[in-house]
Amino acid sequence: MVLLGWAVRTGPVPIDDWFQQIGVELGSYRDAFLVFSKPLLVTAALLVGIVVALRQHRKRLALAMVVSPLVAITVVRVIKPIFGREKGGALAYPSGHTTFLVAATSLLVLLAGMRLWALVVAVCVVLLAIFGLSMTFHYFTDTIGGVLLGTSVVGIAAVLARDGRYDQVGDASPDLR
Repeated sequence: MVLLGWAVRTGPVPIDDWFQQIGVELGSYRDAFLVFSKPLLVTAALLVGIVVALRQHRKRLALAMVVSPLVAITVVRVIKPIFGREKGGALAYPSGHTTFLVAATSLLVLLAGMRLWALVVAVCVVLLAIFGLSMTFHYFTDTIGGVLLGTSVVGIAAVLARDGRYDQVGDASPDLR
């Protein structure tokens, strides 16, 4: 994430321009993809997940679901000025929208016990959001930085949130072991 941020700090690269051009061609239709990254929607899904984790007596996971997104967004706010990459007059790298979405969806996948269906849904939601964000508020490489940061934070949280009885966060599906 740091190397990518350093590499793109001075401006867009060709893949960023490609996504921006697609956004121009799609016009207002591109905004439909942004629904997947709406902070209110992501927060609502995360809150439902926290309630489910608590009802399942998975307190460590519930705590990780509260703390991890907050840590991820705090890191974004601290490092954006370090990279200094701008789009439309605002700091852009790494994408806070993507970081928050990836952290939340990753935590929900953990809550679902790493089931294949949950992983597929999460990947689809994140890809659609990246597509929308890469054509509007961010460059594509900003969203990749957000994916890397979000997965890093949740990866650390997953290790810390392990349930001692099972030595894992959830009951992993056999097809993902």
